Amino acid sequence: MELISPIHGKIIYEKNEIIYFEKGLPGFSDLKKYVIKQVEEESPFSILQSIEDKEIGFIIISPFFIKDNYEIEISDEIIKNLKLEGSDEALLYSIVTLNSKVEEITANLKAPLVINIKNKKGEQYILDKEMYGIKEKVFNR
Repeated sequence: MELISPIHGKIIYEKNEIIYFEKGLPGFSDLKKYVIKQVEEESPFSILQSIEDKEIGFIIISPFFIKDNYEIEISDEIIKNLKLEGSDEALLYSIVTLNSKVEEITANLKAPLVINIKNKKGEQYILDKEMYGIKEKVFNR
């Protein structure tokens, strides 16, 4: 299958790559189905593209790229909703806010996307920890 995103171009995907966000994402509760595609082979960035609205796509990054020691405790509710059986089934991403100045690119570490790689279910999880911000600099090394 393929879709043409006006921003990200042609995206080819298989049915088994579709990730289902039962609650949608904040501000996009009506969009439930997304695919993840890497931007470029060596890039830390990927695209979370809605397959229901080709206009909607997010740049995402692993929170571990930003903070090596990034650590969260996934709530029982998320574990139940996503049917997670172990931490090895969970994949985490942070939504990125781009900026024309590379040093100003930020990622939301306070509300990671949690994805069960086994059953392709996802949910955005808002942490109650104060140690992570919604605008953490990506290239702060």
